Amino acid sequence: MGEENVDRSEGFGERLLGLLLDRARLMPPQLIAPLVAEEVAGIGGRDVSILLQDYAQEVLVPLAGRKLHAGQPEPMADSPAGRAFLSEDVVEVPQAHGGVRIYLPLMDGSDQVGVMALTLDAVGDADRRLLRRLAGLVADMLVTKNAYTDQFFLARRREPMSVSAEIQWNLLPPLTMTLTQVTVAGILEPAYRVAGDSFDYALNGNILHMAVIDAMGHGLDAAVMATVAIGAYRHARRVFVSLAEKYTFMDDAISRQFGPDHFVTAQLMHVNVATGEIELVNAGHPAPLLIRDGRVERQLESATTLPVGFGGELPRIREHLLQPGDRVLCYTDGIIEEHVAGSEPFGEERLIHCVNRLGEEPSQGVRADLRRLSHTLKRERGGHTSDDATLFMIEWHGGATDHLAVLD
Repeated sequence: MGEENVDRSEGFGERLLGLLLDRARLMPPQLIAPLVAEEVAGIGGRDVSILLQDYAQEVLVPLAGRKLHAGQPEPMADSPAGRAFLSEDVVEVPQAHGGVRIYLPLMDGSDQVGVMALTLDAVGDADRRLLRRLAGLVADMLVTKNAYTDQFFLARRREPMSVSAEIQWNLLPPLTMTLTQVTVAGILEPAYRVAGDSFDYALNGNILHMAVIDAMGHGLDAAVMATVAIGAYRHARRVFVSLAEKYTFMDDAISRQFGPDHFVTAQLMHVNVATGEIELVNAGHPAPLLIRDGRVERQLESATTLPVGFGGELPRIREHLLQPGDRVLCYTDGIIEEHVAGSEPFGEERLIHCVNRLGEEPSQGVRADLRRLSHTLKRERGGHTSDDATLFMIEWHGGATDHLAVLD
């Protein structure tokens, strides 16, 4: 393709993206995906599909709509759409009857919404650049319109969901954040019945703030308690108190609202993404695991702190230091206390064995590896998840980065 054609193609692409953005602003949510299919037809694309991940992270579900190709759900494992989603990269598959089927991850920031698939007769570098930009715009539109409709929720829901689970899913931040210095990912089980488990995070300056909680009990009572705990945590984070004071804010909120017979276990952490330094408060949780070179190196120990709601003293902070490439795995007791083989708890040793076994295989990235670990653990426990079970992983890539230099 000559320079003139490249310029013309990129100019056309800019007009297409601008037109799509202008038209989408006032478009009702159910017409967003058909609008994308219509605009893609302008560059010769056909059989457009928008696939969203289901809540259990097992399949990618096609949206239905006029002008859309709505086939069967595609498995997250062993499908081109699944490879694009988990690898966060474009997958191209030549078709037997001509043309190329292209699968593009829909990235909203660094969180993944799903996959867009379409077929072109031929694909050049200019097409690839345009389609990547188009996929980013489509992801942004889907996230924006999601606030105004139940359509996308209903597509992702593959079985009935409890009220408590709906509360928890609405409470969560994006399941994944990927940045130059750090990547985080979380997963909840059972996806359609989770109640008291939750997690939260935010990156403010160089400090990654993270919390994993487990409210006592089951069902709606546990979901309400988890909501109060996360709300108190976010409030404390946003008034710039110390890590120890965050614990106090949460403790006060739970004890005042629910009384002395209720509690929430919690793991609170500050990670300096520029230096790898960690501050840790562990309030009744299993200790996080430090994973180095694919194997569990040790537990990240901390001083004993009462669960949130028991009126404990101001906790002592334990500090740790990460090396580039290190991962920290946080988990709730539903992972290790599930009973297998009659009455035997699954236990921490089996968890570590699963982590180490998966670490022998090539890494597919934090999101894909955590999903693989979650599904492996569920199989090892006989497919049962009688209690909430949460996994949350942090990978520190190391080294301070001058992000402003990227803009120059």
